[in-house]
Amino acid sequence: MPDPRRVAILISGRGSNMRALVEKADGYDVSLVASNKPDAAGLQWARDRGLSTWSQESKGVAKEAYDRILSDTLTEYRIGTIALAGFMRILSPWFITQWEGRIVNIHPSLLPKYRGLDTHARALETGDAVHGCSVHLVTEELDAGEVLGQAEVQVAPEDTAQTLEQRVLAAEHDLYPKILSEFVSR
Repeated sequence: MPDPRRVAILISGRGSNMRALVEKADGYDVSLVASNKPDAAGLQWARDRGLSTWSQESKGVAKEAYDRILSDTLTEYRIGTIALAGFMRILSPWFITQWEGRIVNIHPSLLPKYRGLDTHARALETGDAVHGCSVHLVTEELDAGEVLGQAEVQVAPEDTAQTLEQRVLAAEHDLYPKILSEFVSR
């Protein structure tokens, strides 16, 4: 089995959580940054820091067919752990089975609350006093895997979805590297 400390980070956009994982890496090596969007801004940031990158557009490719190509690439790089960081694509059941127990994700809510999208607006609509983020294992059920760690963020009366998002994102940048470090060392 590949070394769990050899991490691939999967992104679809700017990669702010990917940056935090790279800059705060402790006990793991970011061996690959991969994206389903060849023009993802995070790829250039990773290249500028000498990290290996891979990308292939996923649009128009059947989900499992794409995931098999991605899995082959991860195997080629001897990846042991996958960290999803703004990877805006649902992985196929085939992929999740192949990498079972080795895929982690950061989600902007205190799971099990607010699975899926629009978590900040939903927390405000419900009148939550506390919101936050969770790092969890990825399973076939969306945002339902074992929670590995959470960080709470107080909701201010003047918060909008955007201001709350920014504070939760800052908490994500602290939480994710810490939990990934713990995860690969267990």
